[in-house]
Amino acid sequence: MKLLEDRILREGVVVDDQILKVDGFLNHQMDVTLFVEMGKEWARLFGPENVTKIITIESSGIGIACVAAEQFNCPVIFAKKAASKSIAGEVYTADVHSSANGDLHHLMVSKQFLRPEDKVLLIDDFLANGAALGGMVELVRQSGATLVGAGIAVEKAFLSGGQRIRDKGVRVESLAKIKSLAGGKIEFC
Repeated sequence: MKLLEDRILREGVVVDDQILKVDGFLNHQMDVTLFVEMGKEWARLFGPENVTKIITIESSGIGIACVAAEQFNCPVIFAKKAASKSIAGEVYTADVHSSANGDLHHLMVSKQFLRPEDKVLLIDDFLANGAALGGMVELVRQSGATLVGAGIAVEKAFLSGGQRIRDKGVRVESLAKIKSLAGGKIEFC
């Protein structure tokens, strides 16, 4: 998606060969107008799939997922990373190791909100090693719902996560695929 790629080139900050900061418009301060355009693109790509639920992980995917959900006219479920009093009853769970900080998270989604008859689209801001996305895939599989695919804002294609998820038969549509961050330069696929 050229609009997102242009924004990354203008405002993205390469920290090192692995890390790209886009917190000025994507995952700290959020440009909702950009999110609307991203949602329209995912609706173009996944609209025929009749999505009934969008799932993301707390916290940086929530804003993007909520705006995208308007295009699909469906609710958003966000997988919680830790137990809380607000999630009661039976849950689907998946363990995920965070590439950002190395922590182990126990993802949870209430069985009340994710049903076998659902058609699920996963949405997230980044795809790096695929652990977070893999955890969401596992939650959907446990539920018996149909996974229609994953919409990713920025994929670090130079890492193995995207290919690992695709090798599991999951359709992944990334709006910006980064080939390299070497030498402080952003190169798209």
